[in-house]
This record gives sequence, structure tokens and C-alpha cells, in this order.
Amino acid sequence: MKKTAFLILLVSFILSSCTRQNPQNYNELIAEARELYNAGEYEDSGKKYSEALESIADNDSILHRYEAAQALAMANQKDAAFDQLFEISEKGRFTNLGKISSDKDFHSLSTDERWMKVLSRVSENKKEAEAFVPGVVSILDTVYREDQYYRQQANDIREKYGHDSEEVRAHWELINQQDSVNLIKVKKILDEHGWLSSNLIGRKGNSALFLVIQHSDIDTQEKYLPMLREAVEKGNASPRDLALLEDRVALRQGKKQIYGSQIGINEETGEYYVSPLEDPDNVNERRAEVGLGPIQDYVANWDIIWDVEAYKKKLPELEAME
Repeated sequence: MKKTAFLILLVSFILSSCTRQNPQNYNELIAEARELYNAGEYEDSGKKYSEALESIADNDSILHRYEAAQALAMANQKDAAFDQLFEISEKGRFTNLGKISSDKDFHSLSTDERWMKVLSRVSENKKEAEAFVPGVVSILDTVYREDQYYRQQANDIREKYGHDSEEVRAHWELINQQDSVNLIKVKKILDEHGWLSSNLIGRKGNSALFLVIQHSDIDTQEKYLPMLREAVEKGNASPRDLALLEDRVALRQGKKQIYGSQIGINEETGEYYVSPLEDPDNVNERRAEVGLGPIQDYVANWDIIWDVEAYKKKLPELEAME
């Protein structure tokens, strides 16, 4: 198989159908299936996953099919479980051999001859993927270091010279220059290969993709936000990273953020604040859904004391400031 053709298959296993046909109902079914699984109701969970996957034509969610296979295997519905596993290994080019081979949920399948066929296919996918990864990993390792190097110095410079000082402005010019160089590299990778998972490029490489897009201009963020959403649905990126990008894009579009990840600074006083936030009362529920900790712990990093009632009263002022 040509490398280009393989890469297209590997990184283009996209969930576009989920956004075309009643995604709200689909997501509700998936949520119900997960709840049933967590409650140990594996047979009902498997049925709910199947209902969700069948509700949308050409559903290509690797993550959800993997979860469905877990539930079905735990319910001892081997044929249905293998149907999902062959789908993600053959069509989805699933590569995480370590995960699937050690997953205790699949213990009931291990004596079936089809199990070795699944593992063999995943192993082949992994080898084919690793054939092109080293060069990309090296590039992203450098990008990650360069993205973080100057930013790690920024706080010290701000504290020493003041947030509106010439030294701070000069330092951010260096950061912006490096961001431009990094963005060229990352856009090339994303445009050619898609949003590659940590399985292929490591956690640092996966983080580098996110950090560079998170630090880019609004047009670039809007371009790659759908790609990141799809990567999260496929299990190829972190929901927490997506939450941060969703918040940043929303604010730049003149909307309120959803997860409270973006912190502003009052140029006159130098005080930090939580940028305009939608439905502050329930922000911790939304944060928990994507793996973020309580907002009161998060904002404490900027010496902000979270008081939801006080925040709601001040929200109009913050919106005007933004």
C-alpha cells in the first residue's frame, strides 16, 4: 500500500455523519450506553450502543465502536463484539495494540480464533503507522520545546518589569515570531495527515498540535477546530484540549466561553479575571464532563477567588471590558 493512501485511510476515519444526522439524539444514546455500562448493565449497554451506531448511516466512530465492543463482550455477545472490532481494525485502521490486547473486557473473546485475527490486523496497522511516524515525532518534539521555552519565561519577566513594560512587549514579539514558524510546520502536518493520535506521535507530539493551534490566529483556529472535534470523538485527542480551544474561539467570536478556561487581565489594575462565561452556575458540571477540575481550583493559579454570585453581578462589566 502506498504511504499516502495508508495515511488517508488512517487519519480520515471521520465522524462527519454524526454531525449530519441528528447528532443530539446520537450523543444522548451514547451517554445512556455509558451509564448502563458503568452500572454493570452490559447487555442493555450493548443494545444502546448498537442503537446509537445504527441511527446514523456510515457511522465511523472508532471510540464509540470500541466502547460498544467492550459492552458486548462483557455481555458475552461475541459475534456482535467481533463485528465492532473488525470494523475499527479493518476500516478504522486502529493501531493501539497495547490497549486492546490488555483490555480485561475482552477476556471472553480471547479463546475465539477471531481474536487473534483482530490482534494481527491491529499489529499490522501499528507497524504501517510507525513506518512514517519518526520524522513527524521529531518535528513535533522540537515544536513543543519551542512553543513552551519563551512562555515559561514570560511570567518571570512580567513580575520583574510589570505586565505593560517594554521588556514584556519585546518578549512577546519573540513568542509571536516563534509561533509563526511553528504554525507553518504544524499546518503542514495537519493538512497532510490529519490530527494524529498519541498512539502514533506520543503525548508530547499530540500536545504540540494543540498548543500551536491554541496559540494561533482566529482564522486558523476556526479552520482546525472541526478537525480537533473529530479527533476527540475518535479518541485521538484530549477533550480537555478541545474545551480550551472551544473557549478561546468563542471569545474571539464575541461569544461567552463554556468551560471557564480563559483568563483575562485588567490592563488598568493588572488583576486577573475569568473572561465572560456562559451559565456560571453549572460550569463545574461542564468541566467535569471533559476532565477538567473545579473552576475554583483552576482560577486560584491567578489568585482569583471564585464566587459565582459575585461573578454574575460583575459579568456585564467583564463583557464590556472584553
